[in-house]
Amino acid sequence: MLNFFRKLQLKKLLKDEFKNKALRQYFIEKFQIDVGMYSYGCFDSNRIAKGTKIGRYCSIANTAVIFNGNHGLSFLTLHPYAYNPALGFVHEETIVRSKCVVEDDVWLGHNAIITPSVTNIGRGAVVAAGAVVTKNVPAYAVVAGNPAKVIKYRFNAELIEAIDQTQWWLKDDVELKKIIDSTPELLFSPATYFNLKD
Repeated sequence: MLNFFRKLQLKKLLKDEFKNKALRQYFIEKFQIDVGMYSYGCFDSNRIAKGTKIGRYCSIANTAVIFNGNHGLSFLTLHPYAYNPALGFVHEETIVRSKCVVEDDVWLGHNAIITPSVTNIGRGAVVAAGAVVTKNVPAYAVVAGNPAKVIKYRFNAELIEAIDQTQWWLKDDVELKKIIDSTPELLFSPATYFNLKD
């Protein structure tokens, strides 16, 4: 019955997952998953590993997964009995858990898999649908494939520097809307706005 009430509480909190501070606090306290404001798609402890930190304005597909540990490949058995103390066979966890930081404005596409060897996905990066990420992803990189490789960057270095100087991701949604209303070029065509080559 308690589980039913928890699910009901979570369903209520998820109604405004972009801006709900109580939902974010719940995930920090219950699952040690820290989600920045306006990020969505990441409020699922079965897909997002404990210890993960997700920045602001991230778009996480509801089938993307972030793992923080592997089975013990050198152990006699790959079964969780060998590493999960909750199952009563070992007294403490016997595998190393990693922590992944997903910086601001990252997009993880459908069925993207972030493996435990990844500790950072840079600001503005895109992880394509179905990608299996085994290495850290640079800021503004677009990665795809298995294993994922950088296929391009969203912007050139000069434009990235100009965008980073705006620190737009630190704005709340009201401030961001004002910026967009007054200078739509910044949102839709940063190269035009900054008078730089794309």
